[in-house]
Amino acid sequence: MNRRQKSILINIISVITITFIAVVAMINLKDWVNRSEAMRAMEHLGEIVLQYRAEKGSVPPQSYVDSIKTNLKGHARLGDLQYRALWIDFDSTPDDVLAYVEKKYHSLILSSGFIVLRLDGRVEWMQKQQLDVLLAQQQSRMGIQTLPK
Repeated sequence: MNRRQKSILINIISVITITFIAVVAMINLKDWVNRSEAMRAMEHLGEIVLQYRAEKGSVPPQSYVDSIKTNLKGHARLGDLQYRALWIDFDSTPDDVLAYVEKKYHSLILSSGFIVLRLDGRVEWMQKQQLDVLLAQQQSRMGIQTLPK
């Protein structure tokens, strides 16, 4: 292989490598932006729910949340929201889960998981196992309270 062929081969390999790195970086950046926008949308939803709760004394019904969800900034990034007002009563603690949404990512940096809105308005990121345990505790507590005596 002469010098010119080596130079062309090195240039081709360099371009392919740089392109691959740029594509991976863009996928990770896209997922990071989507996650942060979804977290902001959930925080905004939490503010609205807390305001409703302060005015009315209870969490809003599903229909109310559905109507305001379309007006949320970044609602497109929120996805399929699972609202759990049926599991909330006057004895619920601030740590109870009010809503959650599953987010699946294909990046190398971010793993798939759930954005969780707590009853006190906190928004956090959870893995599936953590959320499953939390929901099981909350549902079993509510199930025990609703059993006939």
